Amino acid sequence: MSRLSIPGSGLAKGLAVTLRTMTKKTVTEQYPDVQPELPPRTRGVIGLFEENCTVCMLCARECPDWCIYIDSHKETIPAATPGGRDRSRNVLDRFAIDFSLCMYCGICIEVCPFDALFWSPEFEYSETDIRDLTHERDKLREWMWTVPAPPALDPGAEEPKELAAARKTADKLAAQQLAAQQETAQQETAQQETTRQQAARATEPHADEQARAAEQPTRPMGDSKQQTDQPGPTSDRSKPRTTGDQPDQEGRE
Repeated sequence: MSRLSIPGSGLAKGLAVTLRTMTKKTVTEQYPDVQPELPPRTRGVIGLFEENCTVCMLCARECPDWCIYIDSHKETIPAATPGGRDRSRNVLDRFAIDFSLCMYCGICIEVCPFDALFWSPEFEYSETDIRDLTHERDKLREWMWTVPAPPALDPGAEEPKELAAARKTADKLAAQQLAAQQETAQQETAQQETTRQQAARATEPHADEQARAAEQPTRPMGDSKQQTDQPGPTSDRSKPRTTGDQPDQEGRE
């Protein structure tokens, strides 16, 4: 049995949505005075990291609009060791993207095996001449400065082996540096102790002399004066005659 609809229910629902929208505050971004907050994966323009490009041509072959133009030439690299074989490599001459044809599908970025292409959120590169929308490699290189940093890894994910090996090597070097610093500190402490002992040995004779000088008895100043005042031994002629001696002398006379 089909549900009976009340006449005018659709109109009532539409009016309810209109009323709810009318009561909400209107938010208007005053562009270009206020720049919009773009999500990190915004497809604005493509930047080229030229050092990673190997001229494999995958991006140009997979582009559905054929808007990527690449020119290159080959150079011969001489052998590094005697008797070795010379090698050849591709050198990039031109890398251009025509953004008037690009449909921002991102296929070129996905198929690049060496991470040479990146999305930048910059979108303000409109031109008055359509020919200026073809960005050469110098212009594409400038867009690399606006590419945001990659998102953080999942905290529960396993650590990459390369990162673990690099951290292990860094910890080993830090431990070696710490051991070297401790050894240097111990050597400096031992040298300071040796210098202190040598200085102590050099001052020992002076200390012994001072100790012996302190142990020798010293005459007080009063005793020396008394000894100076006492008369020394005199001869019999210098002795004064006593009264007892005078009668004997008169008797002899």
